[in-house]
Amino acid sequence: MTSTFGGIEAGGTKFVCAVGSGPQDLERTTFPTTTPEETIARAIAFFRERAPLRALGIASFGPVDLDPRSETYGYITSTPKAGWANTDISGMVGRALGVQVRLDTDVNAAALAESQWGSARGLDDVVYLTVGTGIGGGALAGGRLVHGLVHPEMGHMRVPRDRYADTYPGVCPYHGDCLEGLASGPAIEQRWGTRAENLPADHLAWRLEARYLAAGVVNLVCTLSPRRVIMGGGVMEQAHLFPLIREEVATALNGYVALPEIGPPALGKDTGVLGAIALAMVG
Repeated sequence: MTSTFGGIEAGGTKFVCAVGSGPQDLERTTFPTTTPEETIARAIAFFRERAPLRALGIASFGPVDLDPRSETYGYITSTPKAGWANTDISGMVGRALGVQVRLDTDVNAAALAESQWGSARGLDDVVYLTVGTGIGGGALAGGRLVHGLVHPEMGHMRVPRDRYADTYPGVCPYHGDCLEGLASGPAIEQRWGTRAENLPADHLAWRLEARYLAAGVVNLVCTLSPRRVIMGGGVMEQAHLFPLIREEVATALNGYVALPEIGPPALGKDTGVLGAIALAMVG
């Protein structure tokens, strides 16, 4: 039997498990995220039926511990997801399947997938932002995923709130008016009294949203110098946002540095699990 790669997109709502070596041969299944024991057992059963695996990657919601020197390396740590704090997801899967596991954040994995097969193919300097229930971001710099003390938490960048045009204080329980607090899906809904997809394209909400998201992009352009900024997630399904963001980014940079390409992911709903496959392949 030919060996292949495995991938888990571990989301707060659902798990996606897949085997393959890229978009061309992906075989996958999806099931709800319940308790760690039940959910991880379902993932293990899926892969056992498709063994042997060469390696397995996990693209997970966080925070996750990515420091190999840490006692909790490979764990989902202080997540607000009920029941999942301090879950040794990497160890549980690796021991059960007897396979090397590489864990990273879902957004770092998405950046890797898009550089491997998607809209940033062939690029070594990429930022991936997801804008939905929360805002998260991952990055490749010089072809390597960005880690450090922890991992990037781009959604919690502080951006200037327009206190004249926007009296909304922000939804983030930690920072109030950070990027996630001002521009995530729940922030839009609370500010305007309806979900983002219900707002018409000409609503003044979108100019404000573009201004906040552009402020975050400008910070990333000036610190990480990406060649492409990929923006996915539910809020970014409003395609009319992209030209507004590009315009606001250009205005804010004011010709000081070159503008990166800013656009949607090419891999669609498979970005996350393909990111997990990509982690396995480079691990």
